[in-house]
Amino acid sequence: MAAFPYASPIEKGWRYLHRLICGMVILFLIGPILTVLPLSFNSIPFFAYPMQGFTLRWYQEFFLAERWQTGLHNSVFIAISVTLLSTILGTLAALGLSRPHFPCRAAVTSILISPMIVPVIITAVAVYFFYADVGLLNSYIGLILAHTTLATPFVVITVTATLIGFDHSLTRAAAGLGAPPITVFYKITLPLIFPGMISGALLAFLTSFDEVVVALFVAGPEQRTLPKVMFAGVREYLSPTIIAAATVLIVFSIAMLAAIELLRRRSERLRGIRNN
Repeated sequence: MAAFPYASPIEKGWRYLHRLICGMVILFLIGPILTVLPLSFNSIPFFAYPMQGFTLRWYQEFFLAERWQTGLHNSVFIAISVTLLSTILGTLAALGLSRPHFPCRAAVTSILISPMIVPVIITAVAVYFFYADVGLLNSYIGLILAHTTLATPFVVITVTATLIGFDHSLTRAAAGLGAPPITVFYKITLPLIFPGMISGALLAFLTSFDEVVVALFVAGPEQRTLPKVMFAGVREYLSPTIIAAATVLIVFSIAMLAAIELLRRRSERLRGIRNN
């Protein structure tokens, strides 16, 4: 059935106006990106319109130059490590917070998600001074732990959202039938929260992969990530390769967000089937 089949002309006009305003806001937000991205195909090494020609030279430099590939490999390695660690920690935290009689739930939740609220520059400075005392500066372990601090809240939120409608009678029934806690978790709990875990893991990956402020404070020359290489390039010299790298990151992020949306819908379907 179509929505509002008997809407008056005034109501239709307001709906069209609402859609127009939303479209203008979206265009305002993504307009600068759409304007800059074509310059990654410009044949001249300048940021200028009109474009003088079409070339894939800057993408070739991004995928073949050692400077860019080192940053890309470091970013992928660090992001995968952060994803695994933050997914485990965030899932365990969400499971604990979902217990009916968990003490001080609001306070603990606020502490866990505080890295999302505190400005990242404050977190970076605090991490810098703390790591300087414990000897974790200029190390992969230090950067992975710092990124894990920023990424874990996303896993906590997504898994907690998945557990909102969780029917704990299923786990109690399984335990009553003699299933050990490990079996209950792997056979009942994990399949139901798995879409939320994957969504959180993808968000954690993107958080680490795109992060630059903490990397500027914590990472050394050997741990130089792709965003740090791009930031250094903006400061030292301007090259369309930076836009080519940004285009690759944008396309990758869009693909990841699309996967997250598909997983969210699958999670809703699973909860709907379970509730029915």
